[in-house]
Amino acid sequence: MAPAADREGYWGTPTSTLEWCEENYAVSYYIAEFWNTVSNLIFILPPIYGAIQTYKDGLEKRYLAAYLCLTAVGLGSWCFHMTLKYEMQLLDELPMIYSCCVFVYCLYECFKYKNTVNYALLFLLITYSVVVSIVYLDLKEPVFHQIMYGTLVSIIVLRSVYIVLWVYPWLRGLGYTSLTVFLMGFFLWNVDNIFCDKLRSLREKLPPVVGAVTQFHAWWHILTGLGSYLHILLSLYTRTLFLKHRPKVKFVFGIWPVLLVEPPKNL
Repeated sequence: MAPAADREGYWGTPTSTLEWCEENYAVSYYIAEFWNTVSNLIFILPPIYGAIQTYKDGLEKRYLAAYLCLTAVGLGSWCFHMTLKYEMQLLDELPMIYSCCVFVYCLYECFKYKNTVNYALLFLLITYSVVVSIVYLDLKEPVFHQIMYGTLVSIIVLRSVYIVLWVYPWLRGLGYTSLTVFLMGFFLWNVDNIFCDKLRSLREKLPPVVGAVTQFHAWWHILTGLGSYLHILLSLYTRTLFLKHRPKVKFVFGIWPVLLVEPPKNL
């Protein structure tokens, strides 16, 4: 049964296999989980900018794919939390698997000659994506998805740590910041799941704007969106350094990090 604080809304009864701690239709009749929805903007807008910059710099298409996959995750998550429909849930969860596979490919191809394709790794990651998709569509078990996603994240973390410890130690700041921000998001995701009843009770006593701060699943979006974006910067920074480019991290409006890449001086 839906918690008492939940309301009826435009999209009707939820059909997703998961519901989060945010009260349904508490802010808008048209958006089931308002804060969990709008927090996905961090997955959508910055990666679009990154994709445009990557295209302008003439960098490899796999990094363009990485940015666009992150945007796809944000769009899918937006649709899921807005509607709480099972079909939209799949648009959120399956792209998480696909985007991580792209991240893995980018990381493990950082130290290869330009314009080469690792067909064996490509085949392995595509097979992984297909198998996970088929099994998940059959089982409809969120824990299975979380384990498969966590496996890919672990591979990404181990490879990233190897790069910042043994290859380019001066990238430790960027690498560790990405990892720390992501882990903070994961921590809040667990807090949101474990202490949901207490959080809902607390929100009833707080002004709406203050209560919004306790929407920890929305914070999971914000922090993991930032962590994933920073990971792409780390991967792209590593790759362009290997290719003898001159990458630089700059901050838009003094806040948001972007990577600007200049070609080698001898070109």
